[in-house]
Amino acid sequence: MRSMAKAVSIGLLSMVAVAGLAPVAQAAEPGGGDIKVALQQIPGLTIVKEDPAPAGFRFFELNYTQPADHRHPQAGTFQQRFTLLHRDFAAPTVAYTSGYNVSTVPNRSEPTQIVDGNQLSMEYRYFLPSRPNPENWSQQLTIWQAAADEHRAVQAFKAIYPGKWLATGGSKGGMTATYFRRFFPNDVNGTIPYVAPNEVVQDGSYNRFLARVGDDPACRDNLKALQRDTLRRRAELGAIATADAAKKGYTFSIVGSVDESLEIAVIDSYFAFWQYQKQADCATVPKAGAPADQIYAWFEKVESLNTYADQEVSPFIPYYYQAAVQLNAPEAYDSYLRDLLRYPGADAPRTFVPKSIKVPPFQPFAMADIDWWVKTQGSQFLFVYGANDPWGAEPFVPSRHDSSRYFVAGGNHGSRIAQLPADQAATATATVRRWAGLPATPAGPSFRLNMVGFPQFDADLSMVGQPRL
Repeated sequence: MRSMAKAVSIGLLSMVAVAGLAPVAQAAEPGGGDIKVALQQIPGLTIVKEDPAPAGFRFFELNYTQPADHRHPQAGTFQQRFTLLHRDFAAPTVAYTSGYNVSTVPNRSEPTQIVDGNQLSMEYRYFLPSRPNPENWSQQLTIWQAAADEHRAVQAFKAIYPGKWLATGGSKGGMTATYFRRFFPNDVNGTIPYVAPNEVVQDGSYNRFLARVGDDPACRDNLKALQRDTLRRRAELGAIATADAAKKGYTFSIVGSVDESLEIAVIDSYFAFWQYQKQADCATVPKAGAPADQIYAWFEKVESLNTYADQEVSPFIPYYYQAAVQLNAPEAYDSYLRDLLRYPGADAPRTFVPKSIKVPPFQPFAMADIDWWVKTQGSQFLFVYGANDPWGAEPFVPSRHDSSRYFVAGGNHGSRIAQLPADQAATATATVRRWAGLPATPAGPSFRLNMVGFPQFDADLSMVGQPRL
């Protein structure tokens, strides 16, 4: 799914103090050395439960009381979900967010693995259940409000983790980590955003990228031929999609119909292929005219024709809302399909926001402000992109202030430091460890071989089950 998922006053908002954060007295041994006791001493924090974790770690599901509106903390609060993977009070700590829901499975982002640290993971506001009640989307769901959530939590947890802090996230989480640093530049010692789009303006950059992505023009041609064939056979493929939707109990009140969902999914499938597949997967693309069940099965792998069912869209409405108001979104890559489209212009963020939610006009200064700050003022940034990932079509340009940017050759939306050439991976790893106050090279086994009990590729950073961002 190609998810699409600031007012001029944004500069002023960034200087508004985040009120209501009570300091915690810091002891030499927080909680007497017991992390559970230490957590119980943080005002507003509730331990929901402690879950099993690999040896040497403890893992907690947490709720933290946050102001619904950080500019007006007296206007109510909500419970925001966090998880904590604790290793050692003296170890570096990584603030991680996917930009969506928080995972309740113990895992470590790549920076956490590199520094062998603690990880505080947060759920983005308005993703259920971390949503204020009553809702006020226009005032409460902004990039500054979300950054203030992370700021307030990081400051609270510094009482028990006084060492170095890093911020990271993948895709929308990488954007979130970047915005957090822009508004609260002194909260962490380094920021490592993965595959983070920088959607300043719709200038055709995504379409230019998609027109030449990959090493094989024949692959691009086959994908486009399959899209056209599917739209020509929409009655045949639509019947399969309708039957599948009925079996799953899907409805389509948000986008309007199975047919509209199918059309948008077909448009998005080209983007989705390059986002999650690799060059070698070109061989799996069905030829135009292939049996309908074969084509449908391919779409199920790449971009389900029922992607925009209410049940699939609803969990990500906060993202679509933000894309429509502040984040911006890529233009649809569909010029070669125009003669076959019944719903031209529907592949846009507002389509996926229910009519019951009022969507304000787009705020063009939000991303322009972030872009300018990163390239001129930002420091201690390390960006990682995939060379074949469409979301890297408009990447952030870091400043010269101890910042860098890497591209994984042939990489998709799952690109990470470990996939870089050995010399680049070593340099990037040394940078992350330096920011964390650690020697460039870990003692003993290398970090890639020192992750017993954890996946090599962090589940949250893979964005599996998330919209295409």
